[in-house]
Amino acid sequence: MAGPAPGTEPIPPRPPLSAAARRALAEAEERRRAELPKEPPEEIGGRGGADPARFGDWEIKGRAIDF
Repeated sequence: MAGPAPGTEPIPPRPPLSAAARRALAEAEERRRAELPKEPPEEIGGRGGADPARFGDWEIKGRAIDF
């Protein structure tokens, strides 16, 4: 046999992370969790029904308006 096929070589094991690297990863994860999107505020005086941007057309007084 000629060896493994191209692109199928085994990935060498990574060395263990240092304490500083583990701490940096933990801090980054904390920041990501803190920046998670929160519920959007409730619209005041807006139209009811399904989100027009999601469904691709807009309805005004019973008429579907397509841009």
